[in-house]
Formats: sequence, C-alpha cells, structure tokens
Amino acid sequence: MNRPWYRFYDEGVPRSIDYPEVPLPQLVEEKAKEHARNIAIHFMKTDITYEEFQKSIDRMATALYDLGVRKGDRVALMLPNSPQFMISFYAVLKLGAIVVQTNPLYMPYELEHILKDSGAETIITLAILRPKVEEVKDKTPLKRVIYTSLAEYMPTLLGLGYKLRMKIKGLPTGIPEGKGIYAFQDLLKYPINPPDVAIDPKEDVALFQYTGGTTGFPKAVMLTHYNLVVNAYQTIHWFPNLEWGKETILAVLPFFHVYGMTVAMNFSTLTGSKIILVPRFNVKQVVKLIEKHRVTLFPGAPKIYIDIINMPDVGKYDLSSVKACISGSAPLPVKVKEEFERLTGAKLVEGYGLSEASPVTHANPIMGLNKAGSIGIPFPDTDAKIVDVETGEKEMPVGEPGELIVKGPQVMKGYWNRPEETARVLRNGWLYTGDIAKMDEDGYFYIVDRKKDMIIVSGYNVYPREVEEVFFHHPAVKEVAVVGVPDPKTGERVKAFVVLKEGATATEEELIEFCRQKLAKYKCPKEIEFRDELPKTFIGKVLRRKLREEEEKKQR
Repeated sequence: MNRPWYRFYDEGVPRSIDYPEVPLPQLVEEKAKEHARNIAIHFMKTDITYEEFQKSIDRMATALYDLGVRKGDRVALMLPNSPQFMISFYAVLKLGAIVVQTNPLYMPYELEHILKDSGAETIITLAILRPKVEEVKDKTPLKRVIYTSLAEYMPTLLGLGYKLRMKIKGLPTGIPEGKGIYAFQDLLKYPINPPDVAIDPKEDVALFQYTGGTTGFPKAVMLTHYNLVVNAYQTIHWFPNLEWGKETILAVLPFFHVYGMTVAMNFSTLTGSKIILVPRFNVKQVVKLIEKHRVTLFPGAPKIYIDIINMPDVGKYDLSSVKACISGSAPLPVKVKEEFERLTGAKLVEGYGLSEASPVTHANPIMGLNKAGSIGIPFPDTDAKIVDVETGEKEMPVGEPGELIVKGPQVMKGYWNRPEETARVLRNGWLYTGDIAKMDEDGYFYIVDRKKDMIIVSGYNVYPREVEEVFFHHPAVKEVAVVGVPDPKTGERVKAFVVLKEGATATEEELIEFCRQKLAKYKCPKEIEFRDELPKTFIGKVLRRKLREEEEKKQR
C-alpha cells in the first residue's frame, strides 16, 4: 500500500523490522546474560544487576510452578512499579501463564470483577492491600495469595520508616499465616530450577489488559508474547540514536497500564538499560531523580510534563541529560511540548495507541518532521487509514474525518470470552479504534475526537458506564448519566447527572461517598447535578453528548 507517510522513514527509523519470534522472557534472559553486570533496576537507593534480576525471575518461576501455576493459568499482579512487579511479570510469562494487570487503586468491587472474569487463581500484591484481597477472596477463584512489601527492596532505615508510616495510616504491613498465603521473599529462596515450558509466541497469550467499553465493566484484551515483543521493538527502533546497554529510563508511568509496561519496562529490559522505578508520581522526586541519575529517556503523559514545567523552582535542577520522550494517554498541548523542550533540550513527541494494540500504533518521529498537535505517523510494519463512520469500509479523502483503523503485528488476539465484541472491532485484519481522526497530505494523523464517551482523568481512562453501574446500586437512584467536564488540574473530572426515584432523597455528599466505597478515586464523580429528567433520543437512549455540550457552554 503506497502511503504518504513512508517518505518520512528516513531518519534512522526502519519501515520494517525483523522481529524475534521467541517468547518475551527468553529475550529478557538473553539480554540479562549480555548485560549481566549492568544495573537493571534502581529502586529506593537499591541497585539490582541484570544477573541478580534474572536469578530472581528464575527462582520465582520455580516457586510458582511448585505452588501449582501452569501454562495458561491467570496470575493477577496488583503492584505499583517495583522490583516485585518486574520479577513477577517475567516469571509468570516464563511458565506460559498469563499476567492479569490489576490497578492497586482498585476498590474491592472492581477487583472482584477482574478476578472473576479472568479466572485468576493466584494474586501477587502488597501486604497493605490485604483488606481488599480478603474482602473478595471467598467470592472469586483465588487459591493463592502472595504478599510483599515495598520495604523489602529498601535499605534498612528507609524500610523501617516506610513500615512506620504505613502503621500510622492503619495499614497492615505484616504477612499473615494461613492456607494459600505466601511471602514473596520466601519464594525467592527457591533453588533455580524453572520448568522448560513450550510457548508459541504468536498463539500463546501473555497478558490480560483490562479496558472499558459499552458493556460497562472492563473486558480483557488478550495480547500474545509476539504482540508484546513487536511493540517493544517498534518503540526501540523509533529512537535512532539509542545506545544499547547505556540508556537510563525513568519509569513513572505505571506498569499495570499497557503503555508503561511497553515503553518503560519492556523497552528497558530488552535494551539492557537501567530503569529507575517510581511507584508513585511526585514531581519534586522525579526532577531530583532525573538530575541525580542523568536520565536519558523519559516516557510520560501530558500531566507529568505539565507538572514539571509548572514546578516553581524547576530551573535549579539540571534536566539536560534527557534526550527524548514519547508522550501518550492524552493529547499533548503544543505549549507544553515547547516549554518542556526549552527546559530540557530534549525531544518531546506525541504518540497514540490503545490497549488493543499493545498499545502504540503512531508517533511523531524523534529526528524527522514533527508536527505539533499530530499523533504522527504509523510505527514500522503498521498500516493505518481513515474510513467512513457509517460503514467502516469507504476510505476517506485527505483532510476528511472518519474512524481511524489500524493493522499491524502488535494488534491483539481478541477479547477474552467476548467473541461478538472481538468481531465488532477486528474486521478483515483491521482494528477499528472507535476514534475519529483525519490524515493530512503528508500522511500525519490527527485525533479529532476521542472514543465517544471516554473520560481521561490525569491520564487514567474512565468509562462512564462503569461509574453509572455503581450509581444504579444505590436505592435512591432512578437514572444517571456520567460525563467528563474540563478541569485545569486533571484535564477532565467526572460529573454525574442524577434523577432520583419518586419520593426518594439523597445528597451529593452521600452519593459521592457511595462511589468512593466501590471505585478508585480517579473514577469517582467530583460533582453531582440532580435533575428531573435526562436528555434522550426517541428510543430512550441518554444523550451524554447534550450534557457535555451544556457543560462546555458554562465554561465559555
């Protein structure tokens, strides 16, 4: 297919790549041998070499196998960015088992759905999250719970301080005894004797990445080993001046999100880089780490870059080591790009992707033509086009908006146990993104509108239907519609429009608190507007678009 973007693969970025057709953990092991004495992980003043990292992976794989984890089993990880996440992730994949990505911020209500839907019998999580796990354990397939603490990879005094802070907050730090309960560090005492499991990279699923949709509850995107390897290598080759084995990458993007997993974690391990793990974003900590460790690559989201350029004393920190950054998860404001590049001297480019594509499909070239406001051109071996929204078959002319569809080796296998939804978005080899976009005469793509109803709060996706489902569990609520409204701090915030049942009463504070008990903080509405009725179509479908338009008028 003769596409206009091909002419821009001329700055050291290949149009096509020869991808290794081997399981992801095998590649990690090869890189660990190649860079054995290099620092693989830096976490809270603790350094772990590639040799030590690989030994921990092998010990954990041996232990999990001994506990009964087998090929195809689902293992949930509910961890922040930490050595435990990375060790567990690759150990699970080494067994041919499937990692189930789980946000540590999930409330029990959300966690229960993920565990039930995935069928996960094992979870690896923090001891401080024990109350959540215990609340849902008997309602789910869970058989094994492996607890750990961030203090385990901190120097002694730092670890003691962390445990004390957690106790002051009333959070458990110890690991209880009981059937099916294990300590992470005990499992790392196993001898190195992982089983040799046959894995077909193109067929065997490596990851369940949950994403939202019209069904309300999140559904699992099935990504194969090959999907993950391909997207990591596509990202790697997008950096023409990459120095293998010498880069330092700051990982503040959460690994439980597919974007952070690919462009930070897998990117780092497959290039023999040093990765600086940040379990929770704090702008001052981040700029200090960049300066101290001379960070060279810094993938992030717009809010991260916004917070850095708006930090009052940021000028006193030396951020000149940063060479390049790919921004994703939300549109990158042109002013933010310009200010960050002026501050650091780095190249900050906007990219685009979705969970169903591992996730990256587009980015602006690091060294080539960069168009502010554009998501750039397709990754190597990735094709893209704009088609009409009505049929999804007619290709739209240059400059005309339509639905963005993509095709490439990073596209998912399908949705777990959802054949109808899989068939709806995967058609004739093309992934229908649901995003409205346009392409210019140079082949650069621009997102015109996000998926119709999705809300992005501080880079996190919030799907209205999921929030609405919670409201419907309240006895006073008759109808509800949730939309995103502009917010100067988080980009958008969640607002709910509620119709109460006749004779029922409820306050704004009461309903917000009800949501807090069932949803992660970023998903909870910040405001509620009570109405007598909601705008609807003639068939009774609520028009969220009308509500958004009303809110936009208020902002003017």
